[in-house]
Amino acid sequence: MNTYKLLPYGISDFRRIRKENYYYVDKSAYIQRMEDVASFLFLIRPRRFGKSLFLSMLRYYYDINEKENFRELFKGLWVADHPTQWQGKFQVLHLDFSQVGGNADALPLNFNRYFGVRLDDFAERYAAYYPADFVERIRGAQDANTKFALIIAAASARNHKLYLIVDEYDNFTNTILNEEGEAIYHAITLASGFYRDVFKKFKGNFDRILMLGVSPVTLDDVTSGYNIATSITMDARFNRMLGFSETDVREMIRYYQSAGTLKADEEHLIAEMKPWYDGYCFSEEVVYTDPKMFNCDMVTYYLNYYIQHGCAPKEMVDRNTCTDYTKLDKLIKLDQLDGDRKGVLLEVAEKGTTTGIVANSFPASRLTDPEIFKSLLFYYGMLTITGTYGIEQELGIPNNNVRKQYYDFLLNEYKKVHPINLSPLLRSYTDAAFKGNWHPMLEHIFKAYHDTTAIRSLIEGERNLQGFMNAYLSLNPYYLTAPEVELNHGYCDFFLMPDLVRWPMVKHSYILELKYLPATATDERAEAQRTEAIKQVKDYASGPKVQTLIQGTTLHLIVAQIKGYDLEAVLNLSCDDLG
Repeated sequence: MNTYKLLPYGISDFRRIRKENYYYVDKSAYIQRMEDVASFLFLIRPRRFGKSLFLSMLRYYYDINEKENFRELFKGLWVADHPTQWQGKFQVLHLDFSQVGGNADALPLNFNRYFGVRLDDFAERYAAYYPADFVERIRGAQDANTKFALIIAAASARNHKLYLIVDEYDNFTNTILNEEGEAIYHAITLASGFYRDVFKKFKGNFDRILMLGVSPVTLDDVTSGYNIATSITMDARFNRMLGFSETDVREMIRYYQSAGTLKADEEHLIAEMKPWYDGYCFSEEVVYTDPKMFNCDMVTYYLNYYIQHGCAPKEMVDRNTCTDYTKLDKLIKLDQLDGDRKGVLLEVAEKGTTTGIVANSFPASRLTDPEIFKSLLFYYGMLTITGTYGIEQELGIPNNNVRKQYYDFLLNEYKKVHPINLSPLLRSYTDAAFKGNWHPMLEHIFKAYHDTTAIRSLIEGERNLQGFMNAYLSLNPYYLTAPEVELNHGYCDFFLMPDLVRWPMVKHSYILELKYLPATATDERAEAQRTEAIKQVKDYASGPKVQTLIQGTTLHLIVAQIKGYDLEAVLNLSCDDLG
């Protein structure tokens, strides 16, 4: 038996974590905060952010059957010394809609079966509080609606308090929306749709309700059937309720260091994880004050690998945390109104940021609105709040994990136009990083750019070039490729900052300035643009920040000029004389 706590990677059962000596980041202080806000709550967070484990903790806290186990399960946690008046006072019905699947035709029957099974389980768990024939009556009911009505009537007659917890409340309806379209979705959620009918039943029959999901689409479409919930999604008091703060991560690192299982420097580990897993903020009220949040599944994945193998995983992106690319693609192309949506993705991929107002909820009919699409990207964790701009929020890519997903999307778009042979490109990245031989790297990228000229249907000109370079440079494993980095009061197009934490053998770094000209530009204009670019890139390199970022590597200053879709000129500037 291990003498130290195991990391609960992929485990969302609170009882198992506590009974089997897994590491647990205490979130129990939020129980009192939630009770103080309202009895009916609604919260959205990205996938793999610890929602299911949090709900599991609440189940064991409020469940009347677990009342006598409270001290054992919650020993050492904040709430053990600060229990609320409602601890152990409820019969809890827990529903996880991710367990329901099928196409639009099969969905009502599948949902009825799942709901019926959960109600049968409820009857068995709380049989001691009801008449002797209670379980038999519930099991014998012909459908889930009848079972539900019998349970509610029996609980009400005996003044039992009921708590409804719904995980992934929007899972199967969003799947239907993505795969079968808006008309089918509305048939389910609007008018006499079965899902809308379910929400009507919830209203007024439970003392407390908590629903968690990924997007607010479904809730808006069934709101007249369920209009009692208070959303705490963007409430500053709950910004850190899910996910890990940097303090949480550091405490975890120190625990495993003290246990002798993690033989690495704390700052080294934080420096390696932070660009990939940190950066999430869910409330503009605290965007400038509250620490950003780490994705907890990513952190657990990384530390678990490090403990098992003594080094970081080569693949920093845990595929379990990634948005389903097919789903993202279908969202973009919903109802064939994909032009503006692609424009939003290209804007974010190019600049790393955009502005907009995150909608608290929105109907499916507005998903074709590009501004609403930004809200959807926020809820999926593909954008996060990075600041404010008047009444709007500044929305940015939270970390390299998410940035890679944008660039993978772009690469897939490019591949549809022209096949990409990655092997020689990846070898050229190694030569550029280790030997300073950067010519093959740029030759491969610009040839690919020329060969995919038909991609101009996405967007014309310089913005297309920026997106293309972002996507291709993101494949380079040796650098933290940062577009639009502020250097000496200016913004360079691309700064290839060496990732020496993971690749200490890298010897070279790069500032790459791109200049775009339309195909009709004159030679005089081209010459003037090159002169301007030379001055700009030398100004970038002369700032003190650069020396810190290149970390002792040899810096290369490169200006590349594109005319139309052809490489016009490449200039390699000396760093010896920046005057």
